[in-house]
Amino acid sequence: AAGGLGVLAGDHTKSASDLAIGFRGISLFYREGYFQQAINNENWQTEYYTLLNPRNLALEPVLGPNGEPLVCSVEIAMSTVYFQAWRVNVGRSPVYLIDSNRPENEQRFRDLTLRVYGGDSTTRIMQEILLGIGGVRLLRALGDEPSVFHMNEGHAAFLVFELVREKMAAGKSFEDALAETKQECIFTTHTPVEAGHDRFSFDLMNYALMKMQSQLNLTSSQLMALGRVIPDNESEPFCMTVLALKGSRFANGVSELHGQVSRHMWHALYPGVPVEQVPIGHITNGIHLLGWMKGPVRRYWRRKLSQDPQNQPGASGDTTRFWHAESKNDWENEINNPEFWKKMADPSFISDEEIWALRYRLRRELVEFTRRRLLLQGSRHFQGDFISYDQLLNVDALTIGFARRFATYKRAPLIFQQFENIVRLVHDRERPIQFVFAGKAHPRDDEGKRFIQHIIHLSKYSELKGSLVFIENYDIHVARQMVSGCDVWLNNPRRPLEASGTSGEKTACHGSLNLSILDGWWREGYDGTNGFAIGDDSNPESIEEQDRIDSANLYKTLTEEVIPTFFNRDKQGIPRQWIQRIRRAMVTLAPVYNTSRMVKEYTTKYYLPTSSRK
Repeated sequence: AAGGLGVLAGDHTKSASDLAIGFRGISLFYREGYFQQAINNENWQTEYYTLLNPRNLALEPVLGPNGEPLVCSVEIAMSTVYFQAWRVNVGRSPVYLIDSNRPENEQRFRDLTLRVYGGDSTTRIMQEILLGIGGVRLLRALGDEPSVFHMNEGHAAFLVFELVREKMAAGKSFEDALAETKQECIFTTHTPVEAGHDRFSFDLMNYALMKMQSQLNLTSSQLMALGRVIPDNESEPFCMTVLALKGSRFANGVSELHGQVSRHMWHALYPGVPVEQVPIGHITNGIHLLGWMKGPVRRYWRRKLSQDPQNQPGASGDTTRFWHAESKNDWENEINNPEFWKKMADPSFISDEEIWALRYRLRRELVEFTRRRLLLQGSRHFQGDFISYDQLLNVDALTIGFARRFATYKRAPLIFQQFENIVRLVHDRERPIQFVFAGKAHPRDDEGKRFIQHIIHLSKYSELKGSLVFIENYDIHVARQMVSGCDVWLNNPRRPLEASGTSGEKTACHGSLNLSILDGWWREGYDGTNGFAIGDDSNPESIEEQDRIDSANLYKTLTEEVIPTFFNRDKQGIPRQWIQRIRRAMVTLAPVYNTSRMVKEYTTKYYLPTSSRK
């Protein structure tokens, strides 16, 4: 996984560890990883790759009983492909990374685990055989007998075939083996975007899975039917999502709206069932709160708790724990507790002045970080008469952040459709605003790269110079700086294509506010007092109409709500109404939109056997 889904999987694993759930993760070890981004002299994204040496990473080889690397294999086409694995200990939860870079393999098979976005659909189907079939075989070789297999997106769906094959090898019929396998599997779909669902042709399936097909005792047409909405439609390709849905006892989307969209999207799979009864539920995505919290903020909250009279021994006649700054375990246990976040509504616990001082510090740290990064990005970015780096951005301006994958449906340049108006806002000396952008486009997404090029061009050659920046090579470190330092987190996808989105969930604990289309998680999180909404809970069908209306609504919300509230200061220079929204965001969002709540929901709703669930 890469991008948001890879980060989400990591956060899921961390919370599974926190909650002491018997959890294992399986993925691939990409030895060149996800690409590094560099912007060339034409302001165009270029990609370069760096070789990752396992010895320099927090990995350990998975060893067999002889002390040598444990080697397993899968069959791809006419070949046997061997693989080993690396173990990452994410707290108490191990994650196993499959690596096909073995001397026994031909180079093309060794390179299956070279890059995240490698090659064509032939590479992709082979990677998915390694992940799904190889993942099950690795677990068996380790002696693990999971009670449930959670397919996170369709990429792992071939594990259904392997589980069925195991049962047939033990004497069961295909139908019985599939029925039993279905009871062991659950599936989460993460995207309503068609391109996010892998599809393979008849010829490619026939070629790559010939050995599995014979072991399942199926004809080519019968195998294809398992991945088709209409089983006997010979022109329909094999879809991994369809296999995952057919092979699972439960399926879910990742927000309430995405659940609705998914039920419509896959309605044809369930003929005769009303669309609202299509068996796809939802569990809204979250983030690992402590992992995303910037160090100064983590220390700040811990210190506040140590000073809280409610937590002094004997306070209120009880023996409540006294919070020491160093009482790490208590703090980490409480961070997802709604009772802790309820304290943020109480000015006697934390004053407006303290919140505003924290916000100023975090904004200043982002501005300084951005200046350093742009300096490192090279003088080629600011040549001739361009501003010097120490004048870049303004520590007092309303700082708006946008950072994510540059998929076109996320519409990164939407706000600049009102260009002349935005220039006027940026140059308002009384109420200035500024923008920090970051993000990577898929290596083959030229339209997404054009968005990046357009924004960088504006940052260098337009009247926005000095008040708009683009930070290269977006990663977790850049993300943490941005979600903490920005006053406003901008999110304007073309609804309903943002299945959940999680970047905005990382802002609440830092006192930042969301300004977002009512799509994904924000549609559930927004209550009118804890951030800002762009438009209402609907969207026109026409893309052109949607872009026009959303652009107008974005500008309207920015100028009529966001800017006036931020700059409405009292005699002490404090924006009281803005800080009231910060308090509401902390109380209502931080304790809900996290992976602790999410993993508990998966466990009680889906992981436990039917007989155990309440």
